[in-house]
Amino acid sequence: MSGPVLIFDSGVGGLSVARSLTSRHPDIPVCYACDNAWLPYGLRDDVTLSRRILAVCQAAVTACQASALVVACNTASTLALSGLRETLDIPVIGTVPAIKPAALASRTRHIGLLATRATVHRPYTQDLIERFASDCEVTKVAADALVTEAEAWLAGQRVDRARLQDALEPLWQAVIASRPLDTVVLGCTHFPLLKPVLETLAPRPLQWIDSGDAIARRVVDVMPHARGPQDGRSFTTADADHLVRGFEAFGFKAPHRLSLP
Repeated sequence: MSGPVLIFDSGVGGLSVARSLTSRHPDIPVCYACDNAWLPYGLRDDVTLSRRILAVCQAAVTACQASALVVACNTASTLALSGLRETLDIPVIGTVPAIKPAALASRTRHIGLLATRATVHRPYTQDLIERFASDCEVTKVAADALVTEAEAWLAGQRVDRARLQDALEPLWQAVIASRPLDTVVLGCTHFPLLKPVLETLAPRPLQWIDSGDAIARRVVDVMPHARGPQDGRSFTTADADHLVRGFEAFGFKAPHRLSLP
């Protein structure tokens, strides 16, 4: 292996994917890049955002001499995966909400999709539901507030539990419905960072499913011989001094600023 696996996200959510990968395969070197200057991605138009994702990922791949790229962002995967695969000469692995494993795990056949507004309303999300959960009732909840709370939590701030409760109320209503929801897809990579809090807020125990483990398996499938000393470098597109402690908690060094064309 000539270089690490690069995990890319708009913000810190991809750290949940990095945690899954390094916990399962600690001998695979990993580096991290996020486009925090443009966070949140859901507010940008698709054409401009696609160009931006290509530029940032190309710069990050060059900076860390990556051997593979994991796009740990549903929005970025939807918009730029094909372009990245055409442009880069390394394997590129995307991220989609874990609808299929959630449908397989649900006993009540009622699952929840907790995601950003952009992911909830994109046609590819409905396609996943029709392909893998057609026999399930699916409650879709747009909870963009969780992205902000996850970013703040990693920066060392206290989570606003009241704000989370407001955002999650439609989900909790489905949990206590006559046909109760029993499984929740964490459809944004930011959300697993808040899982301990979500578990305490839920009115009853739930199965929480994200894409981290599936991505870790996919990395090994694509790069079965990827082994080497841990890398730990991280890159951002804007100031991230407030995130240094959080990055270090996930095994990464203080971030460097990416040089963009």
